[in-house]
Amino acid sequence: MRRRQSEITDPQEISRILSDATIGRLATLGADGYPYITPVNYVYTNSCIYFHCALRGEKLDNIAREDRVCFEVDIPLAYLDLGFNPEGGGCSLHQFYHCVIIRGRARVVPDGDLKTTALNALVAAHEPDRSPAPVHADMPDYKACAVVEIRPETLSAKSDLAQKKSAEDREALARYLEKRGRPGDVETAAAMGFGSAKR
Repeated sequence: MRRRQSEITDPQEISRILSDATIGRLATLGADGYPYITPVNYVYTNSCIYFHCALRGEKLDNIAREDRVCFEVDIPLAYLDLGFNPEGGGCSLHQFYHCVIIRGRARVVPDGDLKTTALNALVAAHEPDRSPAPVHADMPDYKACAVVEIRPETLSAKSDLAQKKSAEDREALARYLEKRGRPGDVETAAAMGFGSAKR
């Protein structure tokens, strides 16, 4: 990673990002030699990524041919507008974010306990305020979907939170975001180490 000051090495923080996000982007290698990127709903559990999909499709064809994949997750935070530095022009505009990039091997999980566990974990991750009936192998939808597991081989993560700026500039930026109050502003200030909701 070129910008080491933005690198995340804490496994708990990486796990938090992977658990907080709900959509990831899967990159496979297409038959035409081009990368093929697909957004998928997923869950991160047991140190692996799991998602479900149709029984047939381009991404499964690609995985069957080449199981090496890349998976990316990002959580957009505040967008820095010209209000903070009107004289800065377009080059001072900025998007803050967290992201994780995984390189690993993908496989279709066969019917059985792991597939059932993964599907129930998916439901729990995406329906945290409800208690739907557990998924089980006798359900028609169980047989009608595939579950893919991505087992990470390498993983990198970063948070872009103005780490290159001085402590004074970062505090001024955080205070600006708190005062501005757009969605994500208070959370971004907290992630930078300022504000009442500091992590």
